[in-house]
Amino acid sequence: MTILFVNRLTVIDNSILSPARGLIGESWQVDVELEGDLDAQGMVLDFGEIKRSIKRLIDEHFDHKLLVPADCPGLSVHDYDDGMHLTFTTDDGRVIEHRSPRDAVRLIPCERVVADRLAQVIADYLSPQTPDNVIAVHVRLWPESIDGAFYRYSHGLKHHDGNCQRIAHGHRSRLEILRNGQRDTDLEDDWATRLADIYIGTRDDIIGSSQRDGMAYYEFGYRSTQGLFGLTLPQAACYLIDNDSTVENIAAHIAATLKARHPDDRFKVYAFEGVDKGAVGVA
Repeated sequence: MTILFVNRLTVIDNSILSPARGLIGESWQVDVELEGDLDAQGMVLDFGEIKRSIKRLIDEHFDHKLLVPADCPGLSVHDYDDGMHLTFTTDDGRVIEHRSPRDAVRLIPCERVVADRLAQVIADYLSPQTPDNVIAVHVRLWPESIDGAFYRYSHGLKHHDGNCQRIAHGHRSRLEILRNGQRDTDLEDDWATRLADIYIGTRDDIIGSSQRDGMAYYEFGYRSTQGLFGLTLPQAACYLIDNDSTVENIAAHIAATLKARHPDDRFKVYAFEGVDKGAVGVA
């Protein structure tokens, strides 16, 4: 028996419904091992085919989705003609509602979505779609090692042509802030704390507000090319900006806010969107 491996085959960026923390963004790097017999080429599977087929399946079925713990007691699911309506109550009583086409959501059979359980779900999905000589698929999910500030955020981009239009997908992201050419870790930590487990929403996407059990909520909604999306969240879990919450606009917003507070200083903000990609804001 032979094992073939590909490290960092892809990165999946998701939002997760957490009973303890609410809506959180996450980014996982994906390692894959294929265990099997050698084929006529003397391979378990050609590396090019792994990148074409295995990576495509992972990206299409697990990336840029809201991951939902299907066995969580606080979850209720209602299907309708054009999609799915989720209501999720956290351990401390906060309510989250999510409305979207079905493709924007992945129900995970568990009470809490964690890396090991999700990795097994991905492996179980991939296994029957590999050639007959492959007898087992093993998947490992692991977060980027970050020496410094990072934050988890969720967002949705209604004007995006692809899956970023989904109203609740997210990222685990580094943040670097240069103040007059030097890293300012205090500012980095401050912004990472401010944006921890946050939904970065566009003010124009707010379609209403409400009060539930003394807690204020925002209701976001829009129609994009994939369909109708809606999201209700506690206002305390939201950070609002004037533009679409692209990483370019996030970086520019942080830089402009810092400049307004410290007009005599120069700022350069490296805002990451998941792993090894992002934008620079200068002010």
